[in-house]
Amino acid sequence: MTGAAKLALGIMGAGTMGSGIAQVAALAGLDVALVDVDDARIAKGRTAIASSLERLVAKAKLARGESEAALARIRGTTDYASLADRDFVIEAATENEALKLEIIRRVDAAARGDAILATNTSSISVTKLAAATRRPPRFVGLHFFNPVPLMSLVEVVRGLQTDDATAEAAAGLARTLGKTPVVVRSSPGFVVNRLLIPMLNEAAFACAEGVAAPAEIDEAMKLGANHPMGPLALADLIGLDVVVAVMDVFYRDFNDPKYRPAPILRELVAAGRLGRKSGQGFYSYGKA
Repeated sequence: MTGAAKLALGIMGAGTMGSGIAQVAALAGLDVALVDVDDARIAKGRTAIASSLERLVAKAKLARGESEAALARIRGTTDYASLADRDFVIEAATENEALKLEIIRRVDAAARGDAILATNTSSISVTKLAAATRRPPRFVGLHFFNPVPLMSLVEVVRGLQTDDATAEAAAGLARTLGKTPVVVRSSPGFVVNRLLIPMLNEAAFACAEGVAAPAEIDEAMKLGANHPMGPLALADLIGLDVVVAVMDVFYRDFNDPKYRPAPILRELVAAGRLGRKSGQGFYSYGKA
């Protein structure tokens, strides 16, 4: 494998997380193949990256030439064969186990035998995902946080099969991208979501029970716990569908009723009110 600074990176999924990872990788000087199912999704991802870079330029945090060079390092494609020359491939599809397994199997078949495969899952067993590949020792979790360009943490998640060299390479990649890696073992929710998502779920219960309105719940936690953002606003930012999906994983894997998702979350998701990305969740964001 090449040195971390010269890694050729593949990213599966041009959505919010995939495009964010692509942006920080390109800014770090890495060559990126950004793969998704159709050209429209790739174009949307590249547009999001370009807009994010433009904001950095406007704030004088990035030179115009650096922005243009970073964007030029990202090659969008629908062809899995483009992963054949990648040193490291990160799956960044939506938090759906069946979908991730399908993508990971296809990536495993397309990638070089010595390439490291990673998943950006926030809750699904890395051990289980690794077992679907021909290279379980060279499979690892790399859990980035949204928004990727701003959040400094990456959880490096070791599955039962992940070898030391793979975990070290994953931590090295995180550092190359300007992130701080924390190594954890595969367990539902790892560390951050194990603590965070149940708190968001409890805030949803409190809201539904009329303990306080969303804005009051959020203000109380910001001032009372010194949180930069209230739990319901944060749930909207993460995506209420993602919060429900993670709670469902906890509920199933821990077999404990304390992890049941709040019914109001399911209601909002059923109505298509997913938070910021849909324009409405616990709050309205002024778009359809």
